[in-house]
Amino acid sequence: MPTQTTKMTQASHAGPLSPTARTTLTRSRDRAATDRAELDALLAEVLVAHLGITVGEGEDAHPVVLPVAIAVDHDGPDEGGSLYLHASVAAGWISSVRGRTVCLTATLLDGLVAARSGFHHSMNYRSAVVIGRCRVVADADERARALDRVVDHMVPGRSATLRPPTRKELAATAVLALPLAEASVKRRAGEPKDDPHDVEAGGWAGVVPLRTVAGAPEPDAWSPAEVPPDVAARAAALGHGQG
Repeated sequence: MPTQTTKMTQASHAGPLSPTARTTLTRSRDRAATDRAELDALLAEVLVAHLGITVGEGEDAHPVVLPVAIAVDHDGPDEGGSLYLHASVAAGWISSVRGRTVCLTATLLDGLVAARSGFHHSMNYRSAVVIGRCRVVADADERARALDRVVDHMVPGRSATLRPPTRKELAATAVLALPLAEASVKRRAGEPKDDPHDVEAGGWAGVVPLRTVAGAPEPDAWSPAEVPPDVAARAAALGHGQG
């Protein structure tokens, strides 16, 4: 069993997950997910993803991997639903992703697997790879929905409590979208896979479970004493106050 229970916070698309040649596992294929719901659950839980792109041209071209905030709209206009990425228009890499194929990865670490040999040490995890042509969202209504989703992905319900963004803020913000049609999910759970002779030799092996746990919300100097319900609920959902 996984060391961390996955909780769905968004409706998932029913049906199988069908990786393409670019996202089909070539090693440890038994760890590949076949249900689209596993991809949806992972993306609903992960808070930071990483975007892999190529910047520059010719001999100056080089890979860059960037942390990004994300949000998902299963009913978005892209094939398989839309995966939205938050960015700044001032970022130097923005021009390198317009209409180009990129790779986004998302990983949740569930445990450290301590085996009886270095070879069999591992980690329990859930990870996704999404490959697709990156689209810069230009439609004003779609941009507004996507930005609200990015905020609500961090703190559900938060966007409804905030003032609308200003023109200056919108002009400084880029919203990118990836189709969720081409993706794969790989995961590991459970105990170490020790060789029989190592088990017979004795020694301790097992799993150190890991999870993200929130601390108590910390107001800034101008906030009222009472924590708003959306922030309090998010902290509670991430385990604040649990022993």
